[in-house]
Amino acid sequence: MSAGLLVGVDVGTQSVKAGLFAADGSTLAEAARPLALHRRGPNHVEQDPEDFVAGVTATIASCVADAGCGPGDVAGIGLAGQMAGILGVGADGRAVTPYDSWLDSRCGGEVEEIAARLGDEVVERTGCTPMVAHAPKMLWRLRNRPDEYARVERFVVPSAYIAGRLAGLRGADAHVDWTHLHFSGLADAAASSWSPELAAAIGLDPGRLPRIVAPTEAVGGLTPSAASDCGLAEGIPVAAGLGDTAAGILGAGVVAPGQLLDTAGTASVLAVAVPEFRPDTAGRMLIAMRGAVPGQWVSLSYLAGGDLLRWLPRALAGVPAGDDSALATLLAEAARAEAGRLLFVPHLGGRILPPAPSARGAWLGLDLADGRGDLVRAVLESVAFEYEGYLDEARGLFTELSPSEVRVIGGGAENALWNRIKASVLGLPYVRLRRESFSCWGAALVGGAAAGVVPDLAAAALRTTAVEESIEPDPDLHATYAALLPDYRAAVETVLSRTAPAEAVCL
Repeated sequence: MSAGLLVGVDVGTQSVKAGLFAADGSTLAEAARPLALHRRGPNHVEQDPEDFVAGVTATIASCVADAGCGPGDVAGIGLAGQMAGILGVGADGRAVTPYDSWLDSRCGGEVEEIAARLGDEVVERTGCTPMVAHAPKMLWRLRNRPDEYARVERFVVPSAYIAGRLAGLRGADAHVDWTHLHFSGLADAAASSWSPELAAAIGLDPGRLPRIVAPTEAVGGLTPSAASDCGLAEGIPVAAGLGDTAAGILGAGVVAPGQLLDTAGTASVLAVAVPEFRPDTAGRMLIAMRGAVPGQWVSLSYLAGGDLLRWLPRALAGVPAGDDSALATLLAEAARAEAGRLLFVPHLGGRILPPAPSARGAWLGLDLADGRGDLVRAVLESVAFEYEGYLDEARGLFTELSPSEVRVIGGGAENALWNRIKASVLGLPYVRLRRESFSCWGAALVGGAAAGVVPDLAAAALRTTAVEESIEPDPDLHATYAALLPDYRAAVETVLSRTAPAEAVCL
């Protein structure tokens, strides 16, 4: 008999992470396993779907063993995964293509083509501007790997692929959950259905698209083989799963309109829960994503904020990217620097939203008195200024919003200076939460709902989210930053004016 335990797994870009949780949200065990990225040429980045399967079963088995629970103690399994990439499965439900990573931009030409012909319609229907994501990747494979394309029964995302493998699904039974539809380029997101008009206009076969389901749908039970690999009992319900961003939002308890979440990871994402689907057709700054909770929508935007912190030690201290000790020294210097002394444009590899892939970065206002601390502080402030722009756009679309705080998760949540800067720019308290694996917990909640042991996702997410600390905005800093915002926006436009405009973005 099940003890009501829940398993949540996050299939990321660089690793698989799994967590075993009690029904109250407490963590019983965690495990991680690295994943290989195969860079096979310029803009060519793939992953092996079998590595996903091996990583998921190994991390689940490790959690079960470490917690010492019995094979039948788990009630349900949920999976989250990276969202903008795609792979093809054959009739037997196994991969017939590599996983075309979200980092792979070979389809850049297809993105530009779709944006030029159908950009407005894609935004209006899917809630997202054309990007390096599902439809352009499918079209690239049709044009450049026609033999592979012909073998594809359905195109799927990683979380759905793993769920299908664990449950032994055939290709014809493949699925995608509704949290991924904005990245599809082929959906009527508000109706959670495919758009025959978009598929026809892009030139793709709608028969190769999987069925659309709720994240909480039980797509099957663990097969005997998968159960053995995981150290669990056969037949445990497997949920359809969801995207990693949606899982983190759920795991952080962001379930009601007006709640804000800062995911301070490799990508810096500011998301706000909103009451309905309203695509940002004018600004193209925000993505409209359906959340895991029924009826929930989320407006979000992002930039490569975490990558900036990896870059700073190499650029300013001459050490390898990601050197934690060098970064700590730089952050300490930034804490002593004057607020707003310099401005920094953070789009070193192009701006993601609104799309400007040729954009680059710059420090502005330098003089001979400036040091490393001033440079680093300006980088931290630039991400906060970008967030202010996202929130301002969301308030324009949703005038009824009244946000009261920002919840923050991810590695950057431990950066006290950055939290204080962001809180002061936005004028809202920054709330750190008491948990490590938010996306794993969000996936586990979905698995519990599929198993019937979590009847109310929103209530369960709120009940199991504990606050670690709240960082209040500094009124003096807020006034300083408010005065600088027009200068920051002008600086960004100055840098953008030196690059060729573009309609599409390569992630």
